[in-house]
Amino acid sequence: MDVRMGFFLHFSSVKTEEQIAAEQAWYGSEKVWLVHKDGFSLATVVKTEAGSLPEGKVKIKLEHDGTVLDVDEDDVEKANPPSFDRCEDLAALLYLNESSVMHSLRQRYGGNLIHTHAGPNMVIVNPISAPSMYSEKVMHMFKGCRREDTAPHIYAVAQSAYRNLLTTRQDQSIVLLGKSGSGKTTNCQHLVQYLVSIAGSTGKIFTAEKWQAVYTILEAFGNSATSMNNNASRFSQIVSLDFDQAGQVASASIQTMLLEKLRVVKRPETESTFNVFYYMMAGADSTLRTELHFNHFAENSAFGIVPQSKPEDKQKASQQFTKLQAAMKVLGISSDEQKALWLILGAIYHLGAAGATKAGRKQFARHEWAQKAAYLLGCTLEELSSAIFKHQPKGTLQRSTSFRQGPDDAGTGDNSGPKITALECLEAMAAGLYSELFTLVISLVNRALKSSQHSLCSLLIVDTPGFQNPKLAKRERGATFEELCHNYAQERLQTLFHERTFVQELERYKEENIELALDDIESSTSLSVAAIDQASSQALVRTLARTDEARGLLWLMEEEALQPGGSEETLLERLFSYYSPADGESKGPALLLKSDKPHHFLLGHSHGTDWVEYDAGGWLSHAKQNPASQNAAILLQDSQKKNISSLFMGRSGGATVLSGSIAGLEGGSQLALRRATSMRKTFTTGVAAVKKKSLCIQVKLQVDALMDTVRRSRVHFVHCLLPKAETLSADVKVPGGESCDTGLMQLDVCLLRAQLRGSKLLDALRIYRQGYPDHLVFSEFRRRFDVLTPHLTKKHGRNYIVTDEKRAVEELLESLELEKSSYHMGLSRVFFRAGVLAKLEENRDIQTRRNLTLFQAACRGYLARQAFKKRKIQDLAIRCIQKNIKKNRGVKGWPWWKLFTTVRPLIEVQLTEEQIRGKDEEIQLLKSKLEKVEKERNELRLNSDRLESKITELSSELADERNTGESASQLLESETSERLRLEKDMKDLQAKFDAMKKQTESMEMEVMEARLIRASELNGEMDDDDTGGEWRLKYERAIREIEFTKKRLQQEFDDKLEVEQQNKRQLERKLTDLQADNEEVQRVAQQLKKKCQRLTAELQDTKLHLEGQQSRNHDLEKKQRKFDSEQTQAQEEVQREKSQREKLSREKDMLTGEVFSLRQQLEDKDLEICAVNLKLEQMEAELQDLNSQESKDEASLAKIKKQLRDLEAKVKDQEEELDEQAGTIQMLEQAKLRLEMEMERLRQTHSKEIESKEDEVEEIRQSCSKKLKQMEVQLEEEYEDKQKVLREKRDMEAKLMSAQDQVSHRDVEAEKRLRKDLKRTKALLADAQIMLDHLKNNAPSKREIAQLKNQLEESEFTCAAAVKARKSMEVEIEDLHVQMDDISKSKQALEEQLSRLQREKNDLQSRMEEDQEDMNELMKKHKAAVAQSSQNLAQISDLQAQLEEAMKEKQDVQEKLTALQSQLEFQEQSMVDKSLVSRQEAKIRELETKLEFEKTQVKRLESLVARLKENLEKLTEERDQRSASENREKEQNKRLLRQIRDIKEEMAELAKKEAEASRKKHELEMDIESLEAANQSLQADLKLAFKRIGDLQAAIEDEMESDDNEDLINSLQDMVTKYQKRKNKIEGASDTDSEVEDRVDGVKSWLSKNKGSAKNLSDDGSLKSSSPPSSRRRFCLDRSDEEEEEEKEEGSTSRSTYRSRYKRSSYLNDSDGETTA
Repeated sequence: MDVRMGFFLHFSSVKTEEQIAAEQAWYGSEKVWLVHKDGFSLATVVKTEAGSLPEGKVKIKLEHDGTVLDVDEDDVEKANPPSFDRCEDLAALLYLNESSVMHSLRQRYGGNLIHTHAGPNMVIVNPISAPSMYSEKVMHMFKGCRREDTAPHIYAVAQSAYRNLLTTRQDQSIVLLGKSGSGKTTNCQHLVQYLVSIAGSTGKIFTAEKWQAVYTILEAFGNSATSMNNNASRFSQIVSLDFDQAGQVASASIQTMLLEKLRVVKRPETESTFNVFYYMMAGADSTLRTELHFNHFAENSAFGIVPQSKPEDKQKASQQFTKLQAAMKVLGISSDEQKALWLILGAIYHLGAAGATKAGRKQFARHEWAQKAAYLLGCTLEELSSAIFKHQPKGTLQRSTSFRQGPDDAGTGDNSGPKITALECLEAMAAGLYSELFTLVISLVNRALKSSQHSLCSLLIVDTPGFQNPKLAKRERGATFEELCHNYAQERLQTLFHERTFVQELERYKEENIELALDDIESSTSLSVAAIDQASSQALVRTLARTDEARGLLWLMEEEALQPGGSEETLLERLFSYYSPADGESKGPALLLKSDKPHHFLLGHSHGTDWVEYDAGGWLSHAKQNPASQNAAILLQDSQKKNISSLFMGRSGGATVLSGSIAGLEGGSQLALRRATSMRKTFTTGVAAVKKKSLCIQVKLQVDALMDTVRRSRVHFVHCLLPKAETLSADVKVPGGESCDTGLMQLDVCLLRAQLRGSKLLDALRIYRQGYPDHLVFSEFRRRFDVLTPHLTKKHGRNYIVTDEKRAVEELLESLELEKSSYHMGLSRVFFRAGVLAKLEENRDIQTRRNLTLFQAACRGYLARQAFKKRKIQDLAIRCIQKNIKKNRGVKGWPWWKLFTTVRPLIEVQLTEEQIRGKDEEIQLLKSKLEKVEKERNELRLNSDRLESKITELSSELADERNTGESASQLLESETSERLRLEKDMKDLQAKFDAMKKQTESMEMEVMEARLIRASELNGEMDDDDTGGEWRLKYERAIREIEFTKKRLQQEFDDKLEVEQQNKRQLERKLTDLQADNEEVQRVAQQLKKKCQRLTAELQDTKLHLEGQQSRNHDLEKKQRKFDSEQTQAQEEVQREKSQREKLSREKDMLTGEVFSLRQQLEDKDLEICAVNLKLEQMEAELQDLNSQESKDEASLAKIKKQLRDLEAKVKDQEEELDEQAGTIQMLEQAKLRLEMEMERLRQTHSKEIESKEDEVEEIRQSCSKKLKQMEVQLEEEYEDKQKVLREKRDMEAKLMSAQDQVSHRDVEAEKRLRKDLKRTKALLADAQIMLDHLKNNAPSKREIAQLKNQLEESEFTCAAAVKARKSMEVEIEDLHVQMDDISKSKQALEEQLSRLQREKNDLQSRMEEDQEDMNELMKKHKAAVAQSSQNLAQISDLQAQLEEAMKEKQDVQEKLTALQSQLEFQEQSMVDKSLVSRQEAKIRELETKLEFEKTQVKRLESLVARLKENLEKLTEERDQRSASENREKEQNKRLLRQIRDIKEEMAELAKKEAEASRKKHELEMDIESLEAANQSLQADLKLAFKRIGDLQAAIEDEMESDDNEDLINSLQDMVTKYQKRKNKIEGASDTDSEVEDRVDGVKSWLSKNKGSAKNLSDDGSLKSSSPPSSRRRFCLDRSDEEEEEEKEEGSTSRSTYRSRYKRSSYLNDSDGETTA
């Protein structure tokens, strides 16, 4: 596959001349895209003269019709060359802009290429008809390939995630994003199918058939037809695949959340309920129909569930029901379980048919259908009716509001909000039943998928319903609350994409000091998300008070549902007040707008590119808990039908806070349990611990659990795009490989542009292109890619320890000759441009393949040499056997040999029996030791498992305690903030009270002053008539002056008002001009910003293109240098070949001369042989003559001939032995050469590893060389002997010839001499044979020495490896100790935080009992831990005893080891039995390994004991701290309760005082009104009094006047004294007090004067005032109208006495006037 791909890429990169010419022409003409409202069009920029066009304009010519237009620069985007039209990766485009991206997507989509890479992400445009690109053959094309080697495909994403999972051993997740109907669920199925097919599973328990059955069930129970998709998923799911060590699927599970359960009972128009209802009604057989009472369907249903009317729809639904039953059978769901599911679904249908009454008593509308539903559920009609209708609204509110109500709010909880109707109760019961049913279905599916195999890491696939916008489907309705939840989930996933793509990358660059010039990255979708789920700082305080702090829609829904007067109007008003732009402000980043329709609002999703109009009508009902939905689970558990109750009773035990929220948390694997624990922790920490029962907040918590699960893994994003809006109303897609219509393969450009902008793909591609997306830690990069630089490895050696990783990586990069701009060195890691790391990986693969090839060749060569060596040994053995057989034939007749062969086996039998007996005893001892060690190991393993389980339990308990502590601390913080707020309110009320008190005092003083003024007026009117006229004239004059002043002031005010209005108009005109200028400046700035961004993008594209060209030039330079070096090498080889050819020609000439001379010599030899043959013939003739002559002595001749034959046979034997000796000499020489070569190679390859043993090797080599020299000397001696024997042989031949000549003489002395020579040669031959045998016997001993040396080196190597392993284990133990210290420190910090926060807790009395129970449990655990620690101590003592025994054994073994070493040295010196030495060394190594194992076991147990002791001490300290903290909490609670009681008393007193002050204020206001009425009546009486002065003058007596004045003066004096006393009590008077004091001083002066005047009246009998009229007038004018209106504390009696006094004083005044006249 890789070879084919590389071949294809090689030939695809080669361009023809036509393509090169087309590209040059394209570069010559500047092609651009003209962006307009319908899309974009290709055009060419027309070059114009400078100044011919206005600034910001450009002239273009359209390609399709040739029209020339003048357009703005902002509407033009650069186009890419035609070679990029179907670019597989959008990041590889030359110019990156919206039009180019959409053009590439459109071109690929038109060619049925729906998958496109977008940097690290994948873009999929959903096809209308499914093409045949998902076959098994296509799957195997992607198996094992890297991302760079494959075409864009959904299988490539799965393969990339799977490859990362295997290489990094980290969890992976694939998140699918997009609108509803964009094909997310289909792609999810393809991902799972690929992973299961390629990875495989143990025993093939996870097959494609099983997963197809899973998705069939999920599609039936969780999908329905909507306005945007005919088969839309109505729930979110996480498909988890757990993989084992071998990369196979070990187990799987599915978690679901955000199920749209209310779709069962109500849904938007033209939409249907879940598919399973239609499948069941159409496909049930007659037996099932009878059981479900489906023989007759109801005419109408309260839930709108009616059977399908079209026959083709019924047929399809029936087929789907059959398929659904087969899928359940595949997953192992029994018939009883299936029947239980059908019964619950049938009951839901009958409940809808039964309906509910709209008014009056809550009950069913049609009882016969309700009876059917009760029968199917296994209960009576009364039980069903009571579970649905018989509940109290009070209970509802109490369940939904678990906050602490005040005494005044407790009574208002019953009547908050509208009452729940009967239909709502029925809908809640049906929704609850379906929710429980769906949770059961998910648990049954997980039961079929779970496995008990061990799993290493997981791969998660996240599939959520896409963005929902009814306007896109041309629907006039508003979006529902369920669609808001699904859109919110998609927004959160989009926020995760923004965080992983932008935020984390920029933070990583900042941490590594990498400066990167990027455009301003827009903010994430946090604004629209905050409008939904933003929590307040007092989220933990359960209060009904509305605060001004901004909160999200979900929190506002909860508050408004709990408020007595809460409604959708107030909900939207509060939401708009928090997030909608204020009047006069620009919209800006605001993503929430009001709608013209009532109860509607607009929310901008996807960075404001997708505005969805929501209808909030009836949304508060989603926040109220209905008891009927809670009773659904109880009804199913208490069912009389065993198949129903058994299913739900089994689940009731594991019900947690997640029931009804997240389904599928069951699982048998360790990773599944870890995921379930993580999701549960989301619901039990922080705000979730308090709000987990709130229906609205559960939406946020479910999405939080989803996000937390995904964040723990490496995320791969897949963006699914919707091609056009018309596809939403199309029919359901039929799978198959049908050909696509050309009309269908078109794109809606506007819709595609909105999706691209909403997903921020262009920004992601830009940061991917401009940044350094690939990065590796220094050590990992060096370890992975040092294979590319073998010269560095040779330079430093394999065991080189790197001290500076950064410097080593820089050296490695320099040797790799990478372009400087293609990488960047950070502080801790090296960063690469996109594609650089992939090239390095490819080069690494090539180098690895080359190294493997060389390694295979070396291995094969070694094996061939070993086979050849074996063949040679076999040949030598065959020769030896043949020789032994020859010898055996010579000695087999000896009687001693027969005796030896008979006795030898008997001796060996005795010896072998003793050896076997000893070996059996050793085997038995070893077996017993092995059993003992195995038993101890099993016990230790059990103990370690038990201790590890205890540690996990303690850690889980610690985590739970930490979570509860966090929730308690958050509660405490919220309560503290609430207490501070109440204290602040109390201070404000106290300040108001003080101000009110001062105001009342000032008002009292004003009342006193008013009385004084009244008295002064009465006294002033006692003047004479002339004075009265004068005063009247003065009064009229003052009135005229006042009127004139009023007119003058009015005229001035009008003039000033007109001037101010003119100024205002001028300022308004200036303001409008400035606003227009500002808007123009903002518009220009926006245009400039866009232009700057566009130019910056083009500049970055050009910069990237330039960098690409530079890197290409760099590659070309490298290739050129390589080519030059290869060329020089080739030239050198040519020169060398030429010289070799010349040398060979010269040698050839020499050889031809030698051949010619040899031929000449051969001819001469032939001539000599002919001459010798002639001589031989002559000699034979002579011999025949002699034979004929010497026939007499035939007997002696025959004897001599016999001796001659014997001598010839002996000579032949000697020649054969000499041949054998020559062969052995040759073999020894070859062995010598091999040994020298082997020693040389070993010395070269292992020179650094055996430096310490070079001396020994040198000594061995020297001894071998000495022995070899000795052998050479012996061989030379043998050779000399051989030459001597040959000379003797020739002498004997000569003598034989002479003997033949002298045979007739019968020379006895010559025969004796020949016999002596024969004996001597036999002795020499025997000595030579002995020497050869000695040499042969010594040769194997050398081989054994070499083997022993090799074994010794191997043992030292294994010992060093064991030491390294031991050191690594010690390092790991130290790391574990450090982690335990960190955990203990974090725990101490948490405990300090808890102790600090618990000092301010004010209402935790109810939790004291729970804390006491926790204390008891902790004591129990402490006791159990103490008991366990005692057991552990006992085990430790046993282990210590075993350790002492092991130490003793170690000493014995060491002694044995020393003895064996001495024996080994002796054996090496004496060169005896090396097999015993090897066995002893093996035993020594085995004992050493056992000893090391025992040491590691002892150390591990000691560390376990230390950890247990530490845990025990921590538990005791925690218990003591817990008890101390509880005591402190009790004291703190008592003190806080006392403070609260005091504060409540003070608040009550303040409330009483405030009520009294308000009552007094009301009375004073009444008094003021009555006084005003009295003033008017007194003025009327005054006019009458002037007329009656003369008549009443005689009736007034002086004593009455004096008495009345004294009474008035006495009352004023009493009031003044009272004020003085009150003033003395109050300290620190304000400005108001000083003013009152001035008035009091005036009253005092007046009293003193009145006293004097009273005395004068009593003495002289005249009625004259002590104060002049002017002073009285001035005193009256000083009083203001407000002071006159604030007269208080005078009842009707005081007013009547005052009136009477006024009349009497007026009478006196009149009479006085008459007397003066």
